[in-house]
Amino acid sequence: MDAQPSTDELTQFISELFTIEDITLGDHRQGFVARYRGMLKGTDSESAFNKVKDKMDSLGLLPILRPDGERQELLLVKAPEHKKKTRLWINLVLFIATFISVLFAGALYSATSDPFTSPLDLQAIARFLWSGWPFAVSFMAILATHEFGHYLVGRLHRVKVTLPYFIPFPFSMIGTMGAFINMKEPPRNKKHMLDIAMAGPLAGLIVTIPVLIIGLSLSTVEPIPAVIPEGLGFQIEGNSILYLLLKYLEFGRLLPQPASYGNIGTVLYWLRYFFTGTPLPLGGLDVMIHPVAWAGWAGLLITSLNLIPAGQLDGGHIFHVLFSRKGSKIALWVIVITLAALGFAWNGWWLWVMLILFFGRGHAEPLDQVTPLDNRRKILAAVMLVIFILIFMPVPLLVIAG
Repeated sequence: MDAQPSTDELTQFISELFTIEDITLGDHRQGFVARYRGMLKGTDSESAFNKVKDKMDSLGLLPILRPDGERQELLLVKAPEHKKKTRLWINLVLFIATFISVLFAGALYSATSDPFTSPLDLQAIARFLWSGWPFAVSFMAILATHEFGHYLVGRLHRVKVTLPYFIPFPFSMIGTMGAFINMKEPPRNKKHMLDIAMAGPLAGLIVTIPVLIIGLSLSTVEPIPAVIPEGLGFQIEGNSILYLLLKYLEFGRLLPQPASYGNIGTVLYWLRYFFTGTPLPLGGLDVMIHPVAWAGWAGLLITSLNLIPAGQLDGGHIFHVLFSRKGSKIALWVIVITLAALGFAWNGWWLWVMLILFFGRGHAEPLDQVTPLDNRRKILAAVMLVIFILIFMPVPLLVIAG
């Protein structure tokens, strides 16, 4: 890294790209080296900022460009030091642990017998675990594709990002709490931030939808018991618009199909069932999903949760970049109120409300907050919001106990 130049040399370079109206020198207490107020020269703010960024990189400084009323503010801060080497063994261990946890979850769903009646029967335990591979391979492919979508686009835009960290969650419904990557610095501009946020859900869906279609082709439609015996339970996976449509295309009917629609029409019945999960379709028909279909369904659920337009979720980044800070604040409260209301149908939403209120009020900002989105990206962002509506499950899971 080159020696840091004097303030005069910095100002001379900045003045070539930025019409300077005033300068404030900072120190470690103020958190910046220098602050310039004025306007970028010309209309191509992206190119101008990129020149500043490339120059500051060589000096160990990080530029932040943001609106300041009718003018702009260019802040130069010391770039964070990344002395710690990436420990790839942590990523690998977490991936293996998550795969085993997901394999076990798939085995619990798929197995036809209990392998633990004789704990020393290692062959039975091995057969039990092996029975979970269709779900585990399918779901881990979806999860890995989602995270590597973020990772590869981040690297493409020269953002320092870590490899995915997978999170095992043993003895849970799907065996994992998902995965994440860590950005060691903010994206360069709104375009890059949007690209990175959209890449994960889009990449994941490219795998999820074929997995779901294949899984549904392996599934069967069977009767739902009219009465659940005492001590037993019955689980019905939630519906999204897309999932309902794919089941209709495969089986030619809306599932779960009730024994009777009663005195209300089909449309009113489905509107009520879609948002409340009632009335329970006991005695009707439903698809008994194959483990591969279950993986596809879980992929839709995970993607829809990531696309909730709040906080640090992918949907929160997309919505914030598209509609700015004010629009994001309005969206936050709309989401909180909506999920709180849906919590009366599925109480898991109340946990999500608390998480969003606790973690969802802040938004990551790019370094260049002035360069606007181009029309193509605005259209793609709007498409992502439509996708969220199509895959969102108001009642993700119904458990009917006898």
